[in-house]
Parts: sequence; structure tokens; C-alpha cells
Amino acid sequence: MTEERESPACRVCGGRVQEFLDLGPQPISQRFREPGDTSEEFRFRLAAGQCRTCTLVQLVEEVPRGLMFRDDYPFTSSGSTYMSEHFAAVAKELVHTELTGPDPFVVEIGSNDGVMLRSMKDAGVRHLGFEPSGGVAGMARASGVRVLGDFFEEATARAVAAAEGPADVVYSANTICHIPYLDSIFRGLQALLAPDGVFVFEDPYLGDVVAKTAFDQIYDEHFYLFSARSVRAAARRFGFDVVDVRRLPVHGGEVRYTLARTGTRPPAPAVGALIAEEDARGLADPATLVRFAGETARIRDALVAELTALRRAGRRVTGYGATAKSATLLNYCGIGPDLLPFITDSTPSKQGMVTPGMRVPVRPPEAFADPYPDYALLLAWNHAEEIMAKEHAFRRGGGRWLRYVPDVHTV
Repeated sequence: MTEERESPACRVCGGRVQEFLDLGPQPISQRFREPGDTSEEFRFRLAAGQCRTCTLVQLVEEVPRGLMFRDDYPFTSSGSTYMSEHFAAVAKELVHTELTGPDPFVVEIGSNDGVMLRSMKDAGVRHLGFEPSGGVAGMARASGVRVLGDFFEEATARAVAAAEGPADVVYSANTICHIPYLDSIFRGLQALLAPDGVFVFEDPYLGDVVAKTAFDQIYDEHFYLFSARSVRAAARRFGFDVVDVRRLPVHGGEVRYTLARTGTRPPAPAVGALIAEEDARGLADPATLVRFAGETARIRDALVAELTALRRAGRRVTGYGATAKSATLLNYCGIGPDLLPFITDSTPSKQGMVTPGMRVPVRPPEAFADPYPDYALLLAWNHAEEIMAKEHAFRRGGGRWLRYVPDVHTV
């Protein structure tokens, strides 16, 4: 257990939040820096707790949203072919199930570079994205997607409802978990959704994070880790209910939740089944999360020991994927350029920079094969299948992937 501290109040129900994991001082996960920039970095204590009333897992400290979601925000949803196909499939399904009226309207919270809404545009569906990060919002607009450069909250949702009318679907992917002010989100949904409309969102799943000891899924942007039970409890406080759930293999394991106004749709059997599974696994039991914290520390120690041993043996190790989650891993484990000389990443804005906190250089993909290292630490492990298929020459030449989810091992 972490040291005793004053328990914060749950951001949704006001209950007592019991801390179970402290990952130490952390920087902004997506704020890459010029190598010569030695100015002081913003730091916050990255610690997670669980509400003992509604079971919602959340960070105990909130990072100001303007520090994270800036004009130079470097993440683009279209960067992965697999995820682009995923969002095209989402759009197709919604068009054929929920957006079937004479003038359907869909709103996306956190539309990023417009990868999902482009499919809606191509299908002739009236749409609007909320995207406060100016750079990626501009990319979406350049592709013909309608974007509002603002955060989704009660006031902005009411303004859109007044100007555009009710939305049949409000959709979000990997964004709702970023937003501490869920109360304002739900009030915005009350104002914007049509009476029979649905709110569909997908985010990393607490059950998968615990099962895989994927502690790097906890970082500044991921304020919440949702379970079906905690989402249902939050929804019911604001006049909504969870009417369907679907497990997804993307990003290391997610759940897609479908919410509707209370009483408008009967919950699918999958909802009760997933909550029963969570209860059987003890996801709401503090002891389960204490064990998770213990496993997190064990993996940290094992990974550092493995990297240290490889360095002493003269093996060359580089990183693959300068992801947001890698900031948690590198800073929690204290992995710097001495153990990891550089990381390759396909995002142009990250190349030539150094990682937040630990200052590991980021190089373009060509550096990975110039020459290939003996080992590659797979930081973008949630895209492992896609990456390994692309980098088959590395493995064929004798290279080994070093992985740390669900445990430290080589492939």
C-alpha cells in the first residue's frame, strides 16, 4: 500500500477515493522537447485510487487540460492502419443501426484528425467533431470534416444543440477517460442528445489493465479507468443507463459502452454478464488493486534488471514507439539514454526531440534498421501485431522483441 494521505473525493459521486498505486512524479506525457531545452518541466504525482462508493478508478491529481491538449498535440488517430480500419467499421455500423432517419446527425467528442468522421462525411451524414487541439483539428478540416475547436462540456453542447438540433448519436473513442468533469459531460448529453439517441464511447478497460498488469495505461490523459459497473453507476446519476457493452481488442483491451436515457431501451444481456464477470474477478475489491500495484513494482524491477544485464553483456537495445504510455514506463522505471539510447517513432513531430522527463532521443523509423539492434523494447505494445508484421526483417535477422506486458519476456 502507498503511504497514508488524505483521501480525495470521487469526481462523480463524492465518495472516498482509496489510493492503491503511486507511479511517482511524472511529466506531461505528450510534451516532447528539443534536445537543448533544459528548462524545468511540469511534474505531477501520478497516483490512482478507487472510489469505495461507486468503484470508479481515477487519478488523485488532475493535470490542467490546457497543458495536455495543445495546438501541437502530436497524436493522430490515422497513424495506425489497424485503427483507421477500426473507425471506418464503427462509422459503417452506426450508419446502419442508429443513423437511419431522414437527416441524421452525429457528434464526436475528441475527433482528433477526423478519421471516423471522414467516413460519416463520405456517407452523407451530417456531423460535427469537438476537438480542442488545433493541429489535429486543422487536419480534419482539411479533409472536409466539420470541427468545432473546443472542449465538449455542458455550455458548448447546449450551443450546438441550439444551432444544429438534437444529435442521434454522440460518439467518442479514447477521450471520455481523459475528462475529469463527467458531470458536465452528462449534462451536455442531456441537452444535445435526441430523446431516443445514444451515447457510444470506447475507452481502456480496467479489467484488461489489471489482468495484463498494463500499468502504463495510467498516465496524465487517462484520468479514469472504467469498468462496466462504474460506468453504470455514473450514468444512473445523470438519467442514463448502460444498454450495451462490447469488448474490443484495440489499444490493449477496451470496452465500447452504449448509453441511453433511462427507460428508453432495455439493457442487453451483455451488460449484466460483464458486471457479473467483474464481480467474480474482484475488480471492485481493494485487495485486487493492491495486488496489481505489487505486480507493477515487480515488473519495474524485472525490466530494469533485464535492460541493465543486456547493457553489461554488450547488447544493443533501442525502443520502438514513443507513445504517451511510454512516459509512465520510462519515468516510473527510471529508464534513460544509458539503458535505452533512442526510440524510433513514425510521428514526424516527435522525431529529433527527446521524451518527456527521461530525455531519451526520438529518431525516425529508418534509424531502427541502421543497423538493427539486438533487442527492441516494444513501447507501443498495444500495436504489437501490426508492428511485428511490418518489422519481420528485424526478427528474421535475429533481433528479439523485449516486452513487459503482461510480464517481462522476449519474443
